[in-house]
Amino acid sequence: MVIIMKPGTSQEAIHELVVRLEQQEQVQVGVTHGVGCSILGLVGDTAHLDMHKLEMIPGVERVMRVQEPYKKANRKFHPEDSVVSAAGVPVGGGSFTVVAGPCSVESEEQIIEVARDVKAAGAAMLRGGAFKPRTSPYSFQGMGLDGLELLMEARQDTGLPVVTEIMSPKYCEVFEEKVDLVQVGARNMQNFDLLKEVGKMSKPVLLKRGLSNTYEEWVMSAEYIMAAGNENVILCERGIRTFETGTRNTFDVSAIPMLKRMSHLPVVVDPSHAGGYHWLVEPLAMSAIAAGADGLIVEVHNDPAHAKCDGQQSLTPEQFDHLMGKSAALVELMGKTFVK
Repeated sequence: MVIIMKPGTSQEAIHELVVRLEQQEQVQVGVTHGVGCSILGLVGDTAHLDMHKLEMIPGVERVMRVQEPYKKANRKFHPEDSVVSAAGVPVGGGSFTVVAGPCSVESEEQIIEVARDVKAAGAAMLRGGAFKPRTSPYSFQGMGLDGLELLMEARQDTGLPVVTEIMSPKYCEVFEEKVDLVQVGARNMQNFDLLKEVGKMSKPVLLKRGLSNTYEEWVMSAEYIMAAGNENVILCERGIRTFETGTRNTFDVSAIPMLKRMSHLPVVVDPSHAGGYHWLVEPLAMSAIAAGADGLIVEVHNDPAHAKCDGQQSLTPEQFDHLMGKSAALVELMGKTFVK
């Protein structure tokens, strides 16, 4: 349920109503202060609440029931776009943020060289996999905690905040200490135990869409994180599994405006995993910008031919620099500002 307060209603009156609802009606109330009015989002068993009686309370403009099963992520609860900050770098709210780096951390020389290159091209954050979920148990699984330490060295060298994927709740403590933006990968989108633990962290979360999941299932996974206390969530479209085999995945460009309508959370796109080939990254990235995405997460490797993971979809630093230059005009046309 959503209660929209009249413009000019005092903060004291709003606070009194919140206390009354939480104590007498046994619901949780979240308050969003928008332009000209405040919105109360009620979470819990609201079936017994009389909308007409609530509308008679001084200061209440309108009351609406929310039919969707997600509440905290719902745009009805939070009409304005959320801005999620990772180590001071904003994502959403009119900004356009690019995260770039290798699929996996392979060596100190590799990650620092790539970090320097993507920063020079304009990336605002560094991505790199320390733990890698792979389809085959015989494929390279990442360097683990050693890879995480190398990411720390790259951050110290370049100043770029670090984005990397968490695969197990047992690493939440070390990720809380070391990582700036915690990524939950596609294969773990419905790992609800992991989502609950990540929801207890203070660090923002990048939640990738599962391989075959609907928009609502995706937003419900974000709701798990937010319900546990962490409301700083970024949604990432990375392509889904369809009947088409020509690309690694099928980029669902419709997800961007659909999620923007459903939720207030920022939406970014991973064109590298969506297409699976380096020559598809640029056109998919451009279409994501045109559709209203808040940013990109792009794989960049200094030697893609010898990469231990996903070399075929990785851009060289030169190709990434070209992409950044070409994107600038379209980002401006869409009314967004590049974050550098």
